[in-house]
Amino acid sequence: MDKPLMPKATAIWLIEHTFLTFEQIANFCDLHLLEVQGIADGEVAKGIIGVDPIIGGQLTAEEVAKCEKNPALRLSLSESARKVIKEQESRKKNAKYTPIVKRQDKPDAIAWLLKHCPELNDAQLMKLIGTTKHTIQAVRDKTHWNAQNIRPRDPVLLALCTQTELDKLYLAAKEKATQRVSDQREETLRKLEI
Repeated sequence: MDKPLMPKATAIWLIEHTFLTFEQIANFCDLHLLEVQGIADGEVAKGIIGVDPIIGGQLTAEEVAKCEKNPALRLSLSESARKVIKEQESRKKNAKYTPIVKRQDKPDAIAWLLKHCPELNDAQLMKLIGTTKHTIQAVRDKTHWNAQNIRPRDPVLLALCTQTELDKLYLAAKEKATQRVSDQREETLRKLEI
């Protein structure tokens, strides 16, 4: 369900500047009706400054006016606000944070993957472990600054990825490698027939 970027701050502004019902505001801000009533009474969200959803592009003035006239209507986010929310959600999904303590384990995981999953390409390793191409190349060439202490260890056991993620990526890479080999065989057979 789409909701404003700062629901309580938006609810405060709507309560203070519009004639919308508490139910309309609660529905739009994805808050409980009692929470909106608490905001109006000054018991909830003390110290939060209201944010104008019209200036922020989340609502249009026409939408607010239309809903003020008819309490049965519901407010809906503008298209531009929906795009912003979708972009933020996709960024959150793609972002992969590794705690500082675990970062020292990445070269060990890379070494394990290079040994046990040679079908994975550098881009897949980068995505799976959350590392850089330079680090992968340094581990592969044994030019990593800590090369003498690197010992291959399973990235799942190191908690750098899940078994599901590893299996999914490995199977896709293996299928691609198998397809590439069969394509090469067919090409070789075609050349021999000619």
